[in-house]
Amino acid sequence: MNHIGKILPIEGYRVLFKGNLPVDYAKSLTHLYQPLIGIQAYSLYQTLMNELEFQHESVQTHHTIMNYMNLPLDDIYRARLKLEGIGLLKTYQNQTDEQNSYIYELQSPFSPANFFTDEMLAQLLYHHIGETKFELLKEHYTQHEKREGTNITASFSEVFQTFQPYLEGMEVAKDQHESITDSAAIDFTWMEQMLKQRMIPANRVLTPANKKLISQMMTLYDLATYEVEKSVLWALTDENTLNRNEFKEACHDLFKNKHNQINIKLTEKEEHPINEKPVSNPTTKEEQLIIELEKISPKQLLEDLSSGGQASAQDMKVIREVMTTQGLPSPVMNVLIHYVLLQSNMKLSRAYLEKIASHWSRANLKTAKEAMAFAKSEKDRYQKGKANKPNYKKPQSNEVVPDWFKERKKKKQQTNSTQDNTDSQQEWEETATLLRKYSKKKNNHL
Repeated sequence: MNHIGKILPIEGYRVLFKGNLPVDYAKSLTHLYQPLIGIQAYSLYQTLMNELEFQHESVQTHHTIMNYMNLPLDDIYRARLKLEGIGLLKTYQNQTDEQNSYIYELQSPFSPANFFTDEMLAQLLYHHIGETKFELLKEHYTQHEKREGTNITASFSEVFQTFQPYLEGMEVAKDQHESITDSAAIDFTWMEQMLKQRMIPANRVLTPANKKLISQMMTLYDLATYEVEKSVLWALTDENTLNRNEFKEACHDLFKNKHNQINIKLTEKEEHPINEKPVSNPTTKEEQLIIELEKISPKQLLEDLSSGGQASAQDMKVIREVMTTQGLPSPVMNVLIHYVLLQSNMKLSRAYLEKIASHWSRANLKTAKEAMAFAKSEKDRYQKGKANKPNYKKPQSNEVVPDWFKERKKKKQQTNSTQDNTDSQQEWEETATLLRKYSKKKNNHL
C-alpha cells in the first residue's frame, strides 16, 4: 500500500506517555509484540519512548525520526499504523494553516504474564511463532509460585455494600490497557435465542469472559455469525459450558476450510476502492434501507416489520436453519427475509425461503447492497421472461376487432408492467421508512 505523502518530513511531533511501564516491558516488546508488528514498528516504539527524555518547548520535525531510524517516511508511517492497530500508540493531529503537527501518546504494553490473558493477542502469537516456541514462552512468562491451601479471600460484595444501583454492575478494578476488540459492540441476542431453542442455558455459555473470547475470535478469523454459532456448539461440554481451547480450534478449522490456508498473520489492511465504500450520507430511501439492513440482526428486522412485536420462535428457527445451512451473511439474510415477505404477502414461507437462499448462496452474495441489486435483477428477468413467453390461445373468431380496442389493450399491458415496477420500488421504500421509525423508537427508549 502506498503511504507516500501521508505525513511530511517538516511536520512536527511531540511524544507523551501516561501510566506506568511494566518492569519487564522490554521482554514483552521483544518476544511477544515484535513477532506480530515487525522490527520497524518495534524500533519506532523504542525510539519514541526514548524521545521522552528529550522533549523541548519547540516541536521536533519528522526529520528527527528519519535520521534516528535511517528509514524513509512512508516506512515510518506504516510502522506507526501497526503500533496504533495493536494498541501501543494513540495519534492526535493538530491542523493549522501553516502545517500539521502530531502528538504521539504511547500506550503501555501488556506485561509478559498479562499478554497471554488476552486471547486474541495470544492466538495471533501462536500462529506467528508456532506451537513449540509459543508454549515455551507461555510457560516461562506465566510461571506462578505454588500456593497451598484453599483460597478464602473475601470478595468485594461480601465486605462492602453500596446504595447506588448504577454501581452494582461495574468492575472493581480495570486494566489500564484497552482491549483490541470490544464485546459490547457485538449483538449476542441472536446467539442467546439459538441456545434457548436448544434448551441450553445461555447465561452459562455467554459469560463476560466467553463473550470477549467470542468477539476476539470473530475478529481474528473474520467469521460470520452462523460460523461462530457452529464453533460454540462444537465446543460445548456435557455440563453446557464452553471449552475455550476447543472453541478456538473450531474457529481456526473454519478459517482453514473457508480460506484454504493455515497460517494466520497480521497483514496491512488494503484500502477499498471508492465504489465499494459504504454510503455515509444516504440520499435515497433505498440507500437508507441498505444501511439499516447492513447493521441490524434478522431478529430485529422481523420485529420492526411486525410493528415492534416479538419475533416468533418458529420464524426464528426457520431463519436460523436456512442461514446456517446456506451460509448467508446476516445482511444478505436480512434482504432475503424482506424480499420473501414482500413476495408472499408478509408470510415467511420456509419452502420459498430455502429455494431462494440456495440460489443466493451460489451467487456468493456478501452485502445487503449486492443482495438487493441481485433480487431486483432476478425479478426483472422473471417478468421479462413471463412477458415474452408464447401465449397459446384458442383460435379467434373471424369477428373484426376495432383498432381502438387493440390500442387500449396494449396501453393497459404497458401500464400494468410499469405499475409492477413502481409498486416494487414503493414496497422497498415503505420498508425503509418502517425500519427507521422503529429503530428511532428503540433508541429513544434506551
